[in-house]
Amino acid sequence: MEQRILGKTGFEVSALGFGGGPVGFLSTDRQQVAEILNPLLDQGGDTAAGYFGSEEAIGEAVGHRREDYVLVSKCGQAFEDVDGEAWSAQAIEQTIDRSLKRLKTDHIDVMLLHSCDLETLKEGEALGALIAARSAGKVRFVGYSGDNEAAVYAAGLDDVAVIETSVNICDQANIDGALPEAQRNNVGVLAKRPIANAAWKDASEQQGIYVDYARTYSERLAKMGITPADLGFSGAVGEAWTEIALRFTLSMPGLTTAIVGTTRPSNIGHNLEIAAKGVLPEQIVAELRSAFRSAETAAAESWLAQT
Repeated sequence: MEQRILGKTGFEVSALGFGGGPVGFLSTDRQQVAEILNPLLDQGGDTAAGYFGSEEAIGEAVGHRREDYVLVSKCGQAFEDVDGEAWSAQAIEQTIDRSLKRLKTDHIDVMLLHSCDLETLKEGEALGALIAARSAGKVRFVGYSGDNEAAVYAAGLDDVAVIETSVNICDQANIDGALPEAQRNNVGVLAKRPIANAAWKDASEQQGIYVDYARTYSERLAKMGITPADLGFSGAVGEAWTEIALRFTLSMPGLTTAIVGTTRPSNIGHNLEIAAKGVLPEQIVAELRSAFRSAETAAAESWLAQT
């Protein structure tokens, strides 16, 4: 699998990574998680993003292979089993300690502030808590997960080494904002929702925690008025869109890794095959960018990134 440098961390990581949101929120069977992660690691995937309930699942599935992957998790929000208010130093410190235990490790490679707003980020307590954890050796690098103005601001901070932000065919605002700022400051970029929550599916096929995101993306894709055939792709529409979407995200300048979440082991092999095809031709990228801009203009509103 293609390897890329994760910004100022210096980590060499795979272009395709694993996002733990779905397996955590859907309480996926632990054996199933192992069947997803181990083949991914065997074939060169090496970025695992922990997320709420997925931390324990990831720890159990691949904790014994800790040297085989770059481990990313998130913190900052309030939880019933954690003291302190959201974004407080106390809550962040306790969440990090909890993550270390759940993930069966003595350090987390990158810890991200989980989508705090711009004002909270500027106040500095949350970021300071992560910096303290870095000094203590619990976290190797500090990062931020979020979008729009907050992501741009975070990418310009000296202490931020990585951002995770929305980048896909139906979510292009960060391509013009956060990604250029990340490039200027050698900040690694993890793309969340790289296949736009399968925006091409009918609403009746969407399920789980991401329905609202998918609805917005579906509306945008419909307004973009472009099809796989228009882009030179044939075959089943769903398969064609999946390839177009993932390769589009991987084509973005400054982007390091596309984090794809799944609860199905079979999807891993399919995504690896798509990633192996490399980036899209420049002309196809340009057509998708133009379709987004035209639809956004016609809608007479700014299509901000979904946080």
